[in-house]
Amino acid sequence: MELTLIHHDLDAGWSAAFPTVDSDTTLVVVFGAPEYQEAPAAIAELVAAFPSATIVGCSTSGEIYGTKIHDRSLAVAIARFEGTALRRVSLPIASASDSCATGEAIADALAGDDLRAVFVLSDGLGVNGSELVRGLAGRLPSSVVVTGGLAGDGPRFERTWVIHEGAPASGHVSAVGFYGDRVRIGHGSKGGWDAFGPRRQVTRAEGNVLFELDGRPALALYKEYLGERASGLPATGLLFPLALLSDEKGSDRLIVRTILAVDEATNSLTFAGDIPNGARVQLMKANFDRLIEGAEGAGEGASQSIGDTCGGPVLALAISCVGRRLVLSERTEEEVEATLDVLPEGCQQIGFYSYGEISPYASSGPCELHNQTMTLTTLCEV
Repeated sequence: MELTLIHHDLDAGWSAAFPTVDSDTTLVVVFGAPEYQEAPAAIAELVAAFPSATIVGCSTSGEIYGTKIHDRSLAVAIARFEGTALRRVSLPIASASDSCATGEAIADALAGDDLRAVFVLSDGLGVNGSELVRGLAGRLPSSVVVTGGLAGDGPRFERTWVIHEGAPASGHVSAVGFYGDRVRIGHGSKGGWDAFGPRRQVTRAEGNVLFELDGRPALALYKEYLGERASGLPATGLLFPLALLSDEKGSDRLIVRTILAVDEATNSLTFAGDIPNGARVQLMKANFDRLIEGAEGAGEGASQSIGDTCGGPVLALAISCVGRRLVLSERTEEEVEATLDVLPEGCQQIGFYSYGEISPYASSGPCELHNQTMTLTTLCEV
């Protein structure tokens, strides 16, 4: 595999010339600022330069390029595989209620005996990430690794885009399938938040919309915890995500959910993924050092899952939640430094801050939607 990273700044332009590696086994991954939907010229240049390549990408809440975090930029990885086939599918999603069906349709379009992995990028607002993942996982063999994320729009929650037919477009889901025996896919996902306050029960929820906790209006309860920060919802809700606790005895496993929107009329909160009725939940708050350790743990998981099998370049795709960036603030680059510190030597990294992360919870098992995690996908060939 040949690998090149390149960066574009809305003000300064491209950091280097494009490599001459266009082919039907070339993958171009693009993570870009929301502003590129109004100024798509740089993305159009990429598409023109790589007419035979598979191109996927989405908007962000910050672009990761190496160990630096940028805004108003494109972080681009260009990888030409030697013995790995690629296939891309991009479909519209009209509303969150279509999420599961869209996931199923993508899985069906990518299905194949030699399918090894799927990397999926979705509109970050008009989707129920849990249902999208459920649709994908329900139609794919358990041996197929599924990772990816939900596009971001900073703390604004107004609109997001994915690359569809060579241009930024809202309301779409795009995915690429990797085929053959030579590709190796690693993955890791860790959080680092601390639970606080009483454990509560979801007493009314519909899909990813939470109406009541312990019989009380969910939005009103959240506002009590946020205090003066409540006026900044939904963005300030990122500082206090909700943990879904496991019902397994003795298990400390949890899935984190983050707020996408609030509805004052119904006193409800819309999350990036499902909130099951009857679930036990608990609010979470930031622990700076544990967030950094969580990023390091994600890197260790991704590194261990590919082992020493890769003889050439390794690409790491880092997807971290926008809430982590807001909390870590000036310390945010520490988490992207922490991932590279434990990834294979010479590994090159791009990524983005998202509205949701898609990855298996552990070293094996089905993919799930996460929030407030650092998720790593590593790609290489043997």
